[in-house]
Amino acid sequence: MTSAADVRTAVSLAAGTLRAASDMDWHVPAGDLIWTCWETIEHIADDLFAYAGQIAAENTPASSYVPFGWRRNRPGGPALTIFGGDTTNREGLVQVLESSGGLLAAVVEVAPAERRAFHPYGISDPAGFAAMGVVETVVHLYDVAIGLGWSWAPPEDLCGRALRRLFRDVEDATAEVESRRAALLWAAGRIELPGLPRRENWKWNGTPAT
Repeated sequence: MTSAADVRTAVSLAAGTLRAASDMDWHVPAGDLIWTCWETIEHIADDLFAYAGQIAAENTPASSYVPFGWRRNRPGGPALTIFGGDTTNREGLVQVLESSGGLLAAVVEVAPAERRAFHPYGISDPAGFAAMGVVETVVHLYDVAIGLGWSWAPPEDLCGRALRRLFRDVEDATAEVESRRAALLWAAGRIELPGLPRRENWKWNGTPAT
């Protein structure tokens, strides 16, 4: 089961990777996305914050996210509640990412296991939102790493737990794939694997396993 510790691990490793690339241009495209690396990091932080918000309260909307205010900083950019205030301050943006990750991990730790909250990919529980936070961090840091020409290799066991929790529909297809990291990137439409073309239309299943 994906846990608060997994969220902390994913975010800590992501922050370390970004700090090692702090001398690079973060305003170049992130992989195949239409967002820049900077915007993609903001998106990760924003999702971590939003997931914390979904499960922090006893009563949240049944069919939508908690209605925090948001904006797009440019046409085509991500819709954000959380963003870096100074687009030249890379360390500041990493701190924003770490803070949002810490919020999600803390809420996952204290929220009752039976709590349920909305996500468009299925009503989910705290462990499910933890897994979503891991996937957002792992997959989008891959996008950023591609954009920066940098390496990103999160732990296999971390990727495996998130894959099992959210992508139950691909367990059979990826059973022979030795790398759980590669299987997760394939499930999220980032790469192709031998005998497995790149997925064009995909989504996870956030509902708790029965």
